Parts: sequence; C-alpha cells; structure tokens
Amino acid sequence: MDDAGPPPGLLPPASPATVSARPPRTKIRLAVVGGVAFLLFSSMFVRLWYLQVLNAPSYQKAATVDQIRHVYIPAPRGLILDRSGNVLVGNTTTEEITLSRTEAQQHADVVNRLALLLGVTPLQISQDITNQQFSPLAPVPVATNVPTSTIAYIQEHASEFPGVSTELVAQRYYPYGDLAAQVLGYVGPIDQTELTKLKGQGYQPGDQIGQSGVEEAYESLLRGKPGVEDLAVDSHGKVVQSWIARQPVPGDDIQLSIDANLQSYVESVLAAQVTTLRNTYDPFSKEYDPAPDGAVVVEDPRNGQILAMASYPFYNPSVWVGGISQAAWQQLQSTKGNPLINHAIQVGYTPGSTFKLITATAALDDGLITPGYTYDDATGTYTIPHCTGLCTFKDDESAAGGIVSIVKAITISDDVFFYNLGMMFLEQSGRFGQTPIENMATQYGFGQPSGIDLPGETAGLVDSLATRQYLHQHYPKGYPNPPAWYPGDQVEMAFGQGATLVTPLQLANAYSVLANGGTRYVPKMGGAALDPNTCSVDSSASKQFEPQVAAHVSFSAGTEATLMQGFSDVISSPNGTGYGAFIGFPLSTIPLAGKTGTASTNNQAPNSLFVSFGPTTSPQYTVASVIDQAGYGASASAPVVRQIWNYLATNPIGSLRAPNCSNPEGPTGTAPPPQPPLGTPTPSATTSPASTSTLPTG
Repeated sequence: MDDAGPPPGLLPPASPATVSARPPRTKIRLAVVGGVAFLLFSSMFVRLWYLQVLNAPSYQKAATVDQIRHVYIPAPRGLILDRSGNVLVGNTTTEEITLSRTEAQQHADVVNRLALLLGVTPLQISQDITNQQFSPLAPVPVATNVPTSTIAYIQEHASEFPGVSTELVAQRYYPYGDLAAQVLGYVGPIDQTELTKLKGQGYQPGDQIGQSGVEEAYESLLRGKPGVEDLAVDSHGKVVQSWIARQPVPGDDIQLSIDANLQSYVESVLAAQVTTLRNTYDPFSKEYDPAPDGAVVVEDPRNGQILAMASYPFYNPSVWVGGISQAAWQQLQSTKGNPLINHAIQVGYTPGSTFKLITATAALDDGLITPGYTYDDATGTYTIPHCTGLCTFKDDESAAGGIVSIVKAITISDDVFFYNLGMMFLEQSGRFGQTPIENMATQYGFGQPSGIDLPGETAGLVDSLATRQYLHQHYPKGYPNPPAWYPGDQVEMAFGQGATLVTPLQLANAYSVLANGGTRYVPKMGGAALDPNTCSVDSSASKQFEPQVAAHVSFSAGTEATLMQGFSDVISSPNGTGYGAFIGFPLSTIPLAGKTGTASTNNQAPNSLFVSFGPTTSPQYTVASVIDQAGYGASASAPVVRQIWNYLATNPIGSLRAPNCSNPEGPTGTAPPPQPPLGTPTPSATTSPASTSTLPTG
C-alpha cells in the first residue's frame, strides 16, 4: 500500500530548499497589480497635466466660442437733403425702454410692473417680447419716446425692474413737417418677407428699412454697414459680457434734386387751389367740384432733374416714427384722396387735350398732313363717315373753329380738327399702319414707367385694341366685353379720351421732350450720394445719379417749329386757351408755351390739366398740374402753373451744392449762387447744364 503513493488530492511536503527559491504567487500578483496601477495613475496624471497646463488655452478658447453670440448694430442712417443741402429728413435720439426675454421669463411680475408704469396692458408687453421681428438675444424694445420722469423712476427702482434697461436710439425727424412726404417716404421694421428677400445682406429681425419713397429707393446707400457686437452668454442664455467686434459705418447722405423752397411754394399753391375749388360753385356742372386729389411736377427739361413734386392731399410722415398707431393709420386711410399715394407717379389720369401733342407730332412727322393743312370746322361737331349709331362728336365747348390749321387747332384746342386726324390715320392705315398715334405716344414715354428713382410708379395706358385685349384678359371683371376697336374709339383716342391714362410725371416728361428738341430723359429725384463725414461725393455710387437718356423723338425741324408755334400761342395769343391765366406775366422776356386739358371721366366733373415749359428761347423748366374732378384746365390747373412761373421768374433754381459740413450738428444748407434772371440767354447753346454744377446734376 505504501508503494501506491499518497492519497489522491494530497501533495508531498515541500523541502526547505524549494521554499526559499520561489516566492508565493500572491506576492507576484500584488506586485503586478501595483505596477499596472502605478502606470495608469502616471498616465492619467500626465494627461491631466497636458490638458490643464499645456493645452488649457485652446480648450478655454473653444469653451468660450461655444458661448459667443453675434448681434448686429444698426448703422446711423444717412440724411436726405435738398439740392442746396437743407436737411429734409434727419436723425434724432430718443430714450427707448427694452426688456430682456430671459429676465421676463424668470421674473414674471416685471411685465405687470412695467405695463402699469407705461400705461399699457401686460398683454401688449408680452406680445412685444414674443415678437419674432426682434433678435432672440438682444433686449426687446417695448416703448419709445419715454418721458424723462419714467426713465428716472426705472433707474431709481432698478431692483423692481430686472431685465429692464434704457438706451438712446436714433429716429427719423422731419424739419419741414409734411413737405414732400410722399417723395421722402418713411422707414419701418423689416418684416419676414423682406428678411427672406434680402437674405445675405446682413439684415436682422427688428432692423429699420425704407418702406416707400426715397427711403426705399436709396435704402442700400442710406442704410450704411451695420456693426457687430459679440455677446458672451451662460448656459441659461443670460448675457454675461459684451464687446464691439466691428463698428457700424454710417450710411451716405442722399442729396435730392428738389428745391425745398420751391417744393414748399408748389404745395401751398396746390393746396390753396384745391380748397378754392371745393368751395366754389361751378355754373357749368351746377355743383361744387370735389377735387379730391392732384399733383404738380416741376422738371428741368435739360437733364430730367425733378425740381419739385407735390402730391395732394399731404400728411406728416412723423406718424411712422416709433410705429404708427391704429388711430393714425385709420385716419390716413379715411382721408379724402388717400395721402399715402403719390399722385404724381402712382395714379393715371385721362389726359384730354394735353394728348394732342402726340397726335399732332404723329400727323406732321409721319406726313399725314403738312404745316399748311387746314380743316373747316364749320359746326363744332364731327360726324364719322359711313357710320351708324353714335357717330357725331362735339367740340368740348361746342364752338365752331372755322378754317383751322394745326397751329390754330393747338392754340384754341379745337377737338374737331383732331377727330379728323384720328379718322384720317384710320382710313389710311395701309400707309401708316394700325397704330401710328400709339407708336408716337410710346416715343414720348406714355404707356410705360418713366424709370424715375422712386418705387411704385404706374405705367399708365395708351388706348388701342392691344391694350383692350390685355385689360380684358387680365381684368375680366372690370373689362368684361370682348375687345374691339371702332372708328369712334379711334376718334376719342386721337384727342386724349378713351382708355388712355398718363401720370402727371409722364405729362411733364413728354412736354420736356418738345422743350429740349427731342430727348426724353429718365426723370431723376436723386442728385448725389455724399460721404456723411466729408460731404464729398461717393464715387462708387455717382454713376446712378448721372443724367440718363431714355429715348429720342426724331421729329423734323419743320415739325418742331410748327408745334412750338402752336403751344406758344396757347399762352401768348388772345385766342389761346391759356391766355387768360397768364395776363400780366412778362412773356416778352420769359416766353412760355403750354397746353390746357379738360378730360371727361365717367359722369364726374372733368379732370383739369395744364402743362407749360419755358423760356421757349432756352427752356429751363417744365411745369405740369393735374387736379382730379376740378373742371376746365384753363380755370383750375392753369392758375396753379401761372403762380409757379411767378415764383420761378424771381427765384431761379441754382445748381446742386454741397452742404456745409463744418457745423458740428450736421449738414446745413448753403445758399445757391446768384442766378441770372429767368429768360437770360445761356452763354453757349452747347454748354452742358452740368458744367456749372459743383456736384453731378443727376
């Protein structure tokens, strides 16, 4: 049994030599684990030391960048000046109260306290701070033009108004009140549609943007370049630090071609005449003419500069500052004539006899008639040959003109003569085409936008079969009858009735073409863009202010002379329809030409029109007046134009002049240089009208 060895599971005892040569396995394991632990802790220590010491700046920067937000700072908006540098639209500062969205959420009572202090409802303030028009990071404006006492109270009780702050903000102001309101326009908060359209141009919710007039047309120059403020925010979205990353760059000042003094005078004359018309009984219509609206345009025919543009009724654009109230908006909407419309460019009027410029030019220059052609207006009526139905048309005053030439027909505004021209063109359409009069109207600029640097201009209409087809197709409710063109339509179109519509600006621009010998300029309201710091011309924008030729009307010298004679006799001849309005005016030294217009409009009192240019020896001005539903052109609009000529005769308009920037409070006007009396011949017929200007004439 002893040879069989020890029982299973038992080992023989170790010898002393074996114990001293091999350590126990537990100690080996402990040593290994300790070594590994030492290596791990050493690696962790090295890594932490690297992160916290060697690479700390880069991680601190990354952590900070994650908390930086960018807020755009609006630039000071450029001023709007008249041609002499007078400020028409300026900037002023006012106190604005703002509220932090974050603080409003954390301190619900602040909304109620602030609403009570400002005299508004908590709902109004809640709507302000949830308005997505404003940046989510920047404080939201809840009140502007706040009294000093209110500002002081908030500052003295700051603990009761957490998140409420006050700051000075720029707002538009209008030194001349309602002067040229529709021309200047206004600014307002940008909406979502505009934000989407202008994506990529740096606009932010809550920014102010031009909404009409010059403010809209020259938004890109007036706006300037916004600055950037960097905000450091914590994990709760609270701003903990801020700094300016980029300073804003002020916008350019825009100098207009209009003259503030002339503009003021034109508006006063127009308003006075409308008031007179509304209070004068008309024995012909047996009623008081409503005269709801009207417009006057004064243009320089040498370059297209607009020297004055008045649209009646007027309104004060300051109603838009700080946001228009509901009451003010409703008042504007309910005012007779709608003052928000610029009637000089946004409304088309039936031109009546002022359209005879077009028909006369076409008849003479196309060769339909010669200057010596005459027509016997024996009865003051015209009957269309071979016609059934409504075939007889009367002269406006039902007076027989007798033997009438083209010069006499223009002078006395003989409708029958022009009825006959319209029919002659129709009967000889094989030779002259279907639309010779309409084609000439297009050359003079009717039926298309003039291109003036103001938004919202209407194109007007020139009556024709194509025009009626267009109207029927696009406006079937207003023009339900299938389009057709009858001899009666041709007759009416030839003397400015029918569907033809022109704006007062188009009317002035067309007669400027005759005045300057055939060049149709693009009318310009802007004269120059100026650096606000130096008042020097912004060369990068100067090209858009230069005179721009739109087209040429290529009439012969004989045609021009005949037309000039007829339109001059309108004012200078005792038989002329405008003669009575200009009795006593110094025509011998300031010879003028012009045309009356009386346009029937849907059983209403007729539109009254008058347009004039001069001096005919060297034209410097074209003046057009249109008053809606005001009666005869000779009695309603002609007196307006006459008074404007009285002003121009003694107050010639000077060239564009840089404003005086030495005034620390900003640009102010400088008196224009002395001008020669109106009617003085220019030194040279080839002298450029821009040659004596200190700025581009635009």
